Amino acid sequence: MSRPVVLNAKALIACLSLVPLPLWAQSIPQFQNRSDALPTHIYGGGWEHFVGGGLAVFDCNGDGMPEIFAAGGENPASLMLNRSFQGEDLSFEPREIMEMTGVTGAYPLDIDSNGVTDLAVLRVGENLLLRGLGDCAFERANEDWGFDGGDRWTTAFTAGWEAGATRPTLFFGNYVDRDNPDGPFEACDVNELHRPVAGGYEKTVLEPGFCTLSALISKGARGTQSLRLSNDRHYYVKGGYEQLYDLQENRFLDDQDGWEKVSLWGMGIAERDIDGDTIPDVMLTSMGDQLLQFGQDDGHYKAAPYEIGTYAHRPHLGGDGRPSTGWSADWGDVDNDARADLFIAKGNVEQMPNNAAHDPNNLLQQKPDGTFREVSIAAGVASMEKSRGGHLVDLNGDGLLDLVVVNRQSAMELYQNVTPNAGHSLAVSLRQPGLNPAAVGATVEILTNRGLQRQDVTVGGGHASGKAVPLHFGLADAEVAQVKVTWPDGEETGWVEITQFDRWVELAR
Repeated sequence: MSRPVVLNAKALIACLSLVPLPLWAQSIPQFQNRSDALPTHIYGGGWEHFVGGGLAVFDCNGDGMPEIFAAGGENPASLMLNRSFQGEDLSFEPREIMEMTGVTGAYPLDIDSNGVTDLAVLRVGENLLLRGLGDCAFERANEDWGFDGGDRWTTAFTAGWEAGATRPTLFFGNYVDRDNPDGPFEACDVNELHRPVAGGYEKTVLEPGFCTLSALISKGARGTQSLRLSNDRHYYVKGGYEQLYDLQENRFLDDQDGWEKVSLWGMGIAERDIDGDTIPDVMLTSMGDQLLQFGQDDGHYKAAPYEIGTYAHRPHLGGDGRPSTGWSADWGDVDNDARADLFIAKGNVEQMPNNAAHDPNNLLQQKPDGTFREVSIAAGVASMEKSRGGHLVDLNGDGLLDLVVVNRQSAMELYQNVTPNAGHSLAVSLRQPGLNPAAVGATVEILTNRGLQRQDVTVGGGHASGKAVPLHFGLADAEVAQVKVTWPDGEETGWVEITQFDRWVELAR
């Protein structure tokens, strides 16, 4: 893959006068099944692995091609080295890594700010922090970093840099308390917030816990760094709801804050501004409806109308009319038309009779009017396996987002994006000196003749699945783009003009 164009954002300031152009012609994206290009790997196990099944995607050897770390449940977790060449067929090979079982998911991030990506590994049992050593080698760092990995059933993770901190704050969301003799119903475990202190991390228990399956630290619609939790009603049964924790005031928001207590069978979180109003929106996957909430000017959220086409509440293939079960969700512009599309991994928990047994994954393409249409069948990604974690990510550097999925009790799936006549794209990564070199908490805005797009640099969301890759922006037919960065401390750059697309561009502070 070509090396990035490095720009000093402070020195490049431009303005743009835009003339509206005709709508970009939209066609159905196309994917080629390349699952045979992955090493054999299956996420398996008993009831403690009905949930989980995540994966981490990140470049661990510096060649610009992202690797895959996949949870195995009772089977060992796997690291898969990306051997793809730029623009050519996807290819992966196994890479030796310390044997880890009980793994439910993983998230990549640079914990010690040395420029090498580390891994937070979620487990049924002790959670692990793995220090990246370069060239896709890792070592256990719990003791060196003063981190207590506990012995819980962990199913959610997120991280963010708080003001003045020397390391990121880490959140671990836990599911059912395995030691509660009255469980599993109404026996949700507490959650844990690990904040950096001298010599390591200090753990704070956050309760009540409502069986958290996904978490995200972001500014969200409030514009203030907050911790959002999505919780599984199946086990909290009553009294629980989706939670938002204010990291500055150290408390959960409630009715007096205007926080609407939505209760659902929460599985995954995916956040992105999808309508160009610069306010992040959020998709919450669930058993039944997949709930899209639009961020509002007042910092609250409003449920999307049913007619938008994102609820995906029943299977669209196979004739099973029972409700769907959504897991990981991921926004991404799969046809590069400057509109965010949505992938949702689907699959029955195990044998729940009230939910669809055969539940195809969704690929929802955003149309020019802001509504969505289901295209997974025509695109070739409508898998009927019990999918869990999944990511849309450019795996071969061709400017198109590919798809990788972890399934329960069956082999992983890999789909190469081969969409013809796709638009231009731009991959943007950030770099700042000192602490938090990847600028977690920053915002990137792209302005073209197709309008304004915004994405935030976060660690979290998905379902037990994280990625640390450049932000991908589809640009349709744009010949010039203006890029602006708001850094984690609030400092803004001017607009930076970009004219070389389908490239990885690094903006350095």
